[in-house]
Amino acid sequence: MAKPTVAVVFGGRSTEHGVSCVTAGGVLGAIDRERWDVVAIGITREGRWTLASSDPGDWRIVSGAMPTVPASDDVVLPPVEAGSRTWRIAGPAGLRDLGEIDVVFPLLHGPWGEDGTLQGALELVDVRYVGSGVLASAMGMDKQYMKTAFREAGLPVARDVVVSPHRGVEEQRLEIEALGLPVFVKPARAGSSMGISKVSSWAALDAAVADAQKHDPKVLIEAAVVGREVETAVLATAGGLLTSPAGEIITGGDHEFYDFEAKYLDEAAVTLLCPTSLEGAVAATVADYAKRAFRAVGAESLARVDVFVKADGGVVVNEINTMPGFTPTSMYPRMAAAAGITYVELVETLLTVALERPVGLR
Repeated sequence: MAKPTVAVVFGGRSTEHGVSCVTAGGVLGAIDRERWDVVAIGITREGRWTLASSDPGDWRIVSGAMPTVPASDDVVLPPVEAGSRTWRIAGPAGLRDLGEIDVVFPLLHGPWGEDGTLQGALELVDVRYVGSGVLASAMGMDKQYMKTAFREAGLPVARDVVVSPHRGVEEQRLEIEALGLPVFVKPARAGSSMGISKVSSWAALDAAVADAQKHDPKVLIEAAVVGREVETAVLATAGGLLTSPAGEIITGGDHEFYDFEAKYLDEAAVTLLCPTSLEGAVAATVADYAKRAFRAVGAESLARVDVFVKADGGVVVNEINTMPGFTPTSMYPRMAAAAGITYVELVETLLTVALERPVGLR
């Protein structure tokens, strides 16, 4: 029997382009090539879909430089009608078939990919894919509506004020200052800790908002929560939601929090504990909140849920990531490994479940 074909799609137009490429390298290295045929589809920073290298080694960080999808004269075209599995390549040599693709592993991070836009494009033509659907992906990307869903589910979250082109800082300054110092200023629809600032003086607020707006015109100003940064991997299985042992991030060096440089460029300043030590009742609360957060946004397949554990044992939910970083050293695979699921087994499980996923409304 012919092997099923998986298309690994990565890159994209967001500022997390390089992170997506690194994630793709990890997944490309974990897919069992005896079980699957693999096609790598890279989306350039300009939004052009191209046939890319499927060699994991081509998507590594080299001397602090993130990889990027190179330009190409050819463009990859998805199916033009529902029910067709045939993808094509158009270029100077004309139109030719790329072949039939059975399932897509979308590894884009940030807007124009992780936020439901790619998922919607695949849904239009009944292409099966790994991960959450349109609505859950969109809510998981937008911190404002993510937190609205969490509050509706009764989950504790930090107080916040949303700044947008329609309601700026000045008209909300009293509400913002009522949050107290310090605050964190975050792009509402970005990830990988890009554009996040810790503000310890109101004089620094405007500059922090301007920096966040380089990534997103909508910005979240959030009251700081003092506590341990703890994460949980959630995996949807036939038997229900599986939660991993919790992992913890401890930052050092010049990093006040787990920022972009700490995540990807200064590994020596970060300690990732997995599993970490939590009292039994606190560990149970963290696992319970992770499942409730997953259900609150209607997530599917997988997600990473991040919380703060305060000194008194209280737990505050920070966010859910419906397509977490997925390199072998990323927290999600490490937490899955702590639950007894190897990186290769994790990728195989996600692809197998996606291949059996029904198309259309679920």
